Amino acid sequence: MTLRLTVNEVAWKQHVQSVAKSYPGIVPVVKGNGYGFRRWNLMPLAGQLSDEIAVGTVFEARDIPSGVTPIVLTPTMTQPPTTLPLSTVLTVGSVEHVVALSRFGWSGRVMVKLQSSMKRHGVSPTDFHKLMADIERSPLTVHGFSIHPPLDGDMSLHLDDITKWLDKLPADAPVYVSHLDVATYERLCTSHTNRNFRARLGTKLWHGDKSMMHLTADVLGAHSLEAGERAGYRLTQTNGPGQVVLIGAGSAHGVLPLDDGRSPFHYQSSRLNLLEPPHMHTSMLFVARGRAIPAVGEWIDVQHPLTQVQVDLLQWTA
Repeated sequence: MTLRLTVNEVAWKQHVQSVAKSYPGIVPVVKGNGYGFRRWNLMPLAGQLSDEIAVGTVFEARDIPSGVTPIVLTPTMTQPPTTLPLSTVLTVGSVEHVVALSRFGWSGRVMVKLQSSMKRHGVSPTDFHKLMADIERSPLTVHGFSIHPPLDGDMSLHLDDITKWLDKLPADAPVYVSHLDVATYERLCTSHTNRNFRARLGTKLWHGDKSMMHLTADVLGAHSLEAGERAGYRLTQTNGPGQVVLIGAGSAHGVLPLDDGRSPFHYQSSRLNLLEPPHMHTSMLFVARGRAIPAVGEWIDVQHPLTQVQVDLLQWTA
């Protein structure tokens, strides 16, 4: 049972290098499932691109290359692991975050998260000066400031999310930004040449042309069913004769029905229907009699966002 991600190594590395060159001051983001590649596979290359790597949580700040600073993007209200590298930069976006770190005895560097129109983590302009005063009274040291505009929306709005904060920030402080295209990032840098901007990139950096990546799962078995017979964990009844086809990927891999309920599996450019939702390490499909059926041992296509899957096998091709 295997969920496999096959990647054209040459094309993928060319894409990564091209994107990195387009964003001076790049900070690679390696979080969650490593964008489908698994974090530890991306860490060495990320360390070649920058002296800082952004991770999702305090529990992901491992496998960081020697000499590279981990920046944790999500504030923590939980005691950080004792194995957390001393150079780690933690994020605060409220007074409560500062209080929590002081309670844990953390005396390192912090990134101050600034509120954007996304309204997620981040201090508001109204509370900014109070937060900075609390940090000054604590053993914490400000490493920089970060702004995270939403994914959707016009780039001019993202730019406004960032520039409205600049007059409030120390002139020599690094400002970390996300979700800007190349032209908008260049415009930001050239219009504020006195500022040290750093672009945090994840999806744009690691995911290029999808033709260079191929997500597949193997076929483990097949059983004939007649109309009206039941099968599966939920004993789902079939409407006609066909084959139950067992696929080696399921909910444990993060493989689920698509948002509209359709099956994520394809064979010979045709979608294969689910008998029932994927369960743990196996998905059960139902292929009506007369349709093409994959053989045991074949690999079929899986349509699923790479940020949501846990692959068993990462295979590089030339």
